[in-house]
Amino acid sequence: MDELDDVQGKYFSITDPKDVNTVIYQINRTEKEFLKTSPRYTVERLDCAVEFVGDKSKKTFFVDNPAPFGNYLAIFSFGKERVVVNMGYLDHDRVRISKKPAPLKIQTLYNEKETEYNEFAYTPNMKRQISIIDLETTEEIKPMLYFDEDANEVKGKCKLKPYKKYFAFEVRPKKIK
Repeated sequence: MDELDDVQGKYFSITDPKDVNTVIYQINRTEKEFLKTSPRYTVERLDCAVEFVGDKSKKTFFVDNPAPFGNYLAIFSFGKERVVVNMGYLDHDRVRISKKPAPLKIQTLYNEKETEYNEFAYTPNMKRQISIIDLETTEEIKPMLYFDEDANEVKGKCKLKPYKKYFAFEVRPKKIK
């Protein structure tokens, strides 16, 4: 049996113009049995392969285990002085981009002292609801995990360097009016 026969997943491509870097996160809903002790939604950055075409970059993103009814996506395009936020939906073999705003809490973090951004919880399968991205490199800041004995759960802390800008986002449930 060929190893590629075991690969499950979907992929799609986008092309970034010069000086733009797009990153995409899959939004996962937490399983019902873990909802009492975990965040309702978690985020997971999608892996991608990059191919340079002139001064543009073509990125192919991979969704390893696609949900049978589709996957919600948070799409961030980082430019020199701004971030464009879009929501998308991977349905079968195409991505649909939403025209409505999404329930994301977005924040730019900046401090002149080294700080820790902490106290975000993880689900039992080690996923979290918040992500912090370095605006210069667009790399995700990897949290340092620790076990909070009082709460009896795994939590994370991110060290933020002084004089750097970071982009943080969190997926939250819609508020019903």
